Amino acid sequence: MKLLFVGDVVGTAGIDILEDRLYKIKREYGVDFTVVNGENSAVGNGISRASYDRLIRLGADVVTGGNHSFRQRGSMELYEELDSLLRPANYPDGVPGHGVYVADIFPVKIAVINLMGTVDLEPLENPFFYVDRLIKELDTPNIFVDLHAEATSEKKALGHYLTGRVTAVLGTHTHVQTADECILGGHTAYITDVGMCGPELSVLGVDADIAIEKMKYHTPVTFKPSENPSFINAVIIDFDERIGKAHKIERLIIR
Repeated sequence: MKLLFVGDVVGTAGIDILEDRLYKIKREYGVDFTVVNGENSAVGNGISRASYDRLIRLGADVVTGGNHSFRQRGSMELYEELDSLLRPANYPDGVPGHGVYVADIFPVKIAVINLMGTVDLEPLENPFFYVDRLIKELDTPNIFVDLHAEATSEKKALGHYLTGRVTAVLGTHTHVQTADECILGGHTAYITDVGMCGPELSVLGVDADIAIEKMKYHTPVTFKPSENPSFINAVIIDFDERIGKAHKIERLIIR
């Protein structure tokens, strides 16, 4: 089987290019299942009902989150209501929503786990211990982990930690696609960051002049999305659904 994972979708521009290109990508590569990180898909970060609905309509099977998961008003209710909308699993008990989704595509089950790193981000529960518990509860070998983290070292470490136990560990959050895709231990697909889906000539999707002003003068600014043309950053994992073993991971950059 083949799973398509799309990096952080940034605002309306990111959704627009997916709406234009995603069906063609899925058809060309023979994609069976699609995961999209949508934690920046709403205007002004976070995810809204409108941006979630658009992502599902254009072909996402699961939408994952990260540190901006609860940025939008009303998002708490969304996470309680929608099974295929994930926020990091290692948030404390009592936080609305869930961080694991198991899709039953008879006779195959595909599990998606959403985790957040703790280096230079919110001090959530340790993702290493937490993912151990999650894996024990799953009844499928096809396990895909979206690790939303700041530090490349933390992503690398968790990738090696989960080698042979999950099908893929896919980094998100930094919006810059890395060139280190590989199969760890002959089993687990890995990439430090899948990248982003949104304006290419920008600073992580934000208008470059505004980002420069913020970094140059350290004064408050109002971020706005870049109006430059968008691109898609994604990966496709080819895996044996009988044993959850990845054979190939391929980076995509579509302009």
